[in-house]
Amino acid sequence: MASTVSQRRAAHLLGIDKKTVVRYFRFIAAECKKREKERVYHYRSRPLKNIQFDDLETLEHTKLKPLSVALAVDPNTRKIIGFQVSRMPAKGLLAKKSVHKYGIRKDERKRGWNRLLKNLLPLVATDAEFLSDQNPHYPQVLKKHFPWAKHETTPGARGAVTGQGELKKLAFDPLFALNHTCAMMRANMSRLLRRTWCTTKKIQGLEDHLAIYVDYHNRILTPG
Repeated sequence: MASTVSQRRAAHLLGIDKKTVVRYFRFIAAECKKREKERVYHYRSRPLKNIQFDDLETLEHTKLKPLSVALAVDPNTRKIIGFQVSRMPAKGLLAKKSVHKYGIRKDERKRGWNRLLKNLLPLVATDAEFLSDQNPHYPQVLKKHFPWAKHETTPGARGAVTGQGELKKLAFDPLFALNHTCAMMRANMSRLLRRTWCTTKKIQGLEDHLAIYVDYHNRILTPG
C-alpha cells in the first residue's frame, strides 16, 4: 500500500479476495495510527523548533470534487508530523462544471488547518519557526494556535517534471523538505499519482491510506 500497489492488485498478487484486502487495509491503518501516536509522543519532551506546512491536492472520485491534504513536516528529518484531509471547491475551468453537476461544494480547508495546528500544539515549541508558501489564509490560522511563533513565507514556483510538479525548478527551494515529501507521497501512493485510475471513493479510505504511508515513511524511508 505504501509502494504504489492498489488494493485490487494486492489481492491479485497475494491470491486472496478483494474483501480480505479491504479488511486488512482498515486493520493496518488503525494499527499505524496507534503507532504514530506513540512515535510522536517523544516530541512532548523535546518540542520541534521548525515546521514546514502546506497543502497537497487530490480528488474524490472525480476532478470536479477536489480534496486538500494539509501536511506538516519536520524539515530536519523530513518526517511527517501530521496531516488532515478536507473537502474544497473546484477551481478554474472546472468550477462551473462542478457546481452544475454536484452543487455548491463547501470549502473545509480552514477547518482542516485548524485541526492540524491544534494537534501540533503539544509537539511544537510555542516560539517555533513555521515556513509555508504565501497562502493569504495561513497567517490568521497560525496566529490563533501559535501566537508567539515566527511565520516566514516563500513565493510559489513552477514545478519540475521530476516529482510531478511537487519539486520546484529552483537552485534552492526553501520548502524542499515538504515538497520532496509530497513528491514521495505521489510516487508511492497509487491514488495520488497524477495519471491514475486508482481514485479515492471515500475520504475515510484516503485517510487510512495516508496513515499507512505516514507510518512507512517515518519508520522506513526516513530512518533515525
